[in-house]
Amino acid sequence: MLPLHSRRIAAALAALCITAACSGPMGGPVQTSPQPASGGQGELAAIARAKADSARNPYTEADIRFMSSMISHHAQAIKMAGWAPSHDAGPSVRRLAERIINAQQDEIALMSHWLGDRHKPVPEPSPNGMKMMMNGAEHVMLMPGMLTEAQMHELDQARGTDFDRWFLTFMIQHHKGAVSMVQELFGSFGAGQDDTVFKFASDVNIDQTTEIARMELMLVAVTTGARAP
Repeated sequence: MLPLHSRRIAAALAALCITAACSGPMGGPVQTSPQPASGGQGELAAIARAKADSARNPYTEADIRFMSSMISHHAQAIKMAGWAPSHDAGPSVRRLAERIINAQQDEIALMSHWLGDRHKPVPEPSPNGMKMMMNGAEHVMLMPGMLTEAQMHELDQARGTDFDRWFLTFMIQHHKGAVSMVQELFGSFGAGQDDTVFKFASDVNIDQTTEIARMELMLVAVTTGARAP
């Protein structure tokens, strides 16, 4: 019988292959466990649970890098989605934007708690990229799929049907980047053993691959002039 870690990684990789062709209904927000109350006994209990989890399923630098960098990735998606009401997006794009905001705000809280409970730095949820120190200087790094400053400006300038088209185009790019980050995580030796990291990364893969398929259909409708209701 394969070791537990090998079975879990094999299951994750199989999910990556299966969901790549998925075109079913759009996934809802990722369900996360309730977060502990800040401070006092709740915080101490959360840290104790994190230590127990880490002793049972050790995390790696790849896990820390994934959880840290995905915070900025999510922050940009939330900013993009937040423009939908003010930029005259169509009803279907607005519904998609609301789902993205609700799901990814919860996921940022999940990732922040996971890092904090393990006494790791918790990055600021910056939509402009993740701040990193290199050679004594601060640099901002874009994660895979994240929009450049020029692309964000282009989206911000669009309105109505043009906004719908650019939003879908850029969010597909953004989601594909997130899926590639999951693939990199599960391709890293020893990574993905932690229960929270494994479940979160698997959910990102399934939910965002499903949304990519739906957005591609929405984009065809917008491009051909049949704006979705």
